[in-house]
Amino acid sequence: MTALETSWPLAWSDLSLAPPPALQDQLIAAYQEPQRHYHSLQHLSECLAHFAAVRDQAQHPGEVALALWFHDAVYDVKGSANERQSADWAVRELQAAGAGAAVLGRVERLIMATQHGAAEPDAGEPDQQLLVDIDLSILGAAPERFAEYDRQVRAEYCWVPGIIYRMKRKAVLQSFLARPHIYGTAHFQQRYEAQARRNLALAVA
Repeated sequence: MTALETSWPLAWSDLSLAPPPALQDQLIAAYQEPQRHYHSLQHLSECLAHFAAVRDQAQHPGEVALALWFHDAVYDVKGSANERQSADWAVRELQAAGAGAAVLGRVERLIMATQHGAAEPDAGEPDQQLLVDIDLSILGAAPERFAEYDRQVRAEYCWVPGIIYRMKRKAVLQSFLARPHIYGTAHFQQRYEAQARRNLALAVA
């Protein structure tokens, strides 16, 4: 079975809660919306597979898994509140399922930590660091997958004129290169940091 298949029931089991009926199908449908090229079911599946490999490092694994399921649940390519709306959706569903305030707060913060342009995750919240590293794992992917990712992001922003897109995209990639570390956890630093820097340097050039 794939991580996409196993993570959902396991996450809810970790929280000792029952998932709302049809919610998984609603999320899968959301990740298959036509405007998505990178922020798609492929991205979600890759994130969940990465999490399966580091699940034992999470303080609250069920919360991290559900935050991954919801982190791009709302994706408007021209919107600026995708993470906020995704977090709100997650909180509503978890609240309806009976989750406590502490769980709701942590899941909300996890999802908001994936916000584009946000500050680096709080070092005092290891689960945030782990989740953000998972979300950024694509930067350290094999060159072929990174090139595919680059094309997919461009397809999502096909409405942006080429010269403007290249300027803004270069600035985003350079901001990652400028960090002392792209990844905050030892696992991702050791496995993906060097490749991520090679991929980003080539893309910027």
